Amino acid sequence: MTIRNLYLTSCISLIVLIFLCLAWELRLAPIQPGGSWLVLKCIPLLAPLFGILHGRRYTYQWSSMLILLYFTEGVVRANTETGTSQWLAVIEIGLSLIFFCAVIGYARLNRPRSNQV
Repeated sequence: MTIRNLYLTSCISLIVLIFLCLAWELRLAPIQPGGSWLVLKCIPLLAPLFGILHGRRYTYQWSSMLILLYFTEGVVRANTETGTSQWLAVIEIGLSLIFFCAVIGYARLNRPRSNQV
């Protein structure tokens, strides 16, 4: 996979995950009717957005750790909830895995080259 494909994959998966979190907690399957404060879980995803969109390697590195929180939430909710929430949790797991693999690949391919003889 090329660095451009990894860049696009990480950007798209992060943006889709942000919208998924918003839609999930506001409209699709909120914990309480009318939405809940759990919608605030998308705020940490906004922190790396600027750096991801601008291709900053350091952001790619630390966001790989941040996304593990969303993977964990998805696993827990996929196993404890039913119906729409369960399917949304499975989608969250998939998006977080895609993002994780893309940012790791991008950070690896974008590392500084050593000056070896």
